[in-house]
Amino acid sequence: MSDADFWNEAWAADSVPRCSPHDPTLQMHWPSLGVRAGSRVLVPLSGKSADLTWLAANGYEPVGVDIAAAPCKQYFADRGVVPSLDRAGRFVRWRGAGVTILQGDIFDLDGSYEAAVDRGALVAVSPRDRARYADSVRAHLTDDARILLVTIEYDAGRRNRPPYPVFPDEVGRLFPGVVEVARHPLERPRWQRIGGATTVVWTVGKPAPGRPEQRG
Repeated sequence: MSDADFWNEAWAADSVPRCSPHDPTLQMHWPSLGVRAGSRVLVPLSGKSADLTWLAANGYEPVGVDIAAAPCKQYFADRGVVPSLDRAGRFVRWRGAGVTILQGDIFDLDGSYEAAVDRGALVAVSPRDRARYADSVRAHLTDDARILLVTIEYDAGRRNRPPYPVFPDEVGRLFPGVVEVARHPLERPRWQRIGGATTVVWTVGKPAPGRPEQRG
């Protein structure tokens, strides 16, 4: 089964884990990157992430990308927004309330972005496609782009489905210049059942003047 088939089936079965709308990751770590207001921010494999809403509310132009129609539809329905739909290259483009979601394959992406938020994309891509995914994302970012990246670490021998673990050596190869800024254990039962897991927050790109780098 391909990654696209997996996620289409997962959304159709409503089996994609819910993310808390009150997760503080963006609030805590995004300001340190100094991304200019009005910047186009890529949110790959966005699903119906509340990160899109947070970015729009804070003066950015978020562009999500997701392979499945269901999360695109649900994102706007959950907020009582009637989106406009049109074609944008190989994508169906959903737009409303300052948010754009491109429905299609991340590898068909075009355009240029000043920043990116990856809070579930890299870990959703199968290990064999990680390098291709990272190359594709970086190819569409400006030279001075900032990235906020969140990964997960756990014993891969105890689980073999997304989200996959990605460890520091590989993160460094995929995103040169990455800096670890935080890590903490995941307390949810599904992770405790496999011996525990840790979520790790990374940033890529120099902070704006006056904003010192944060290191874990």
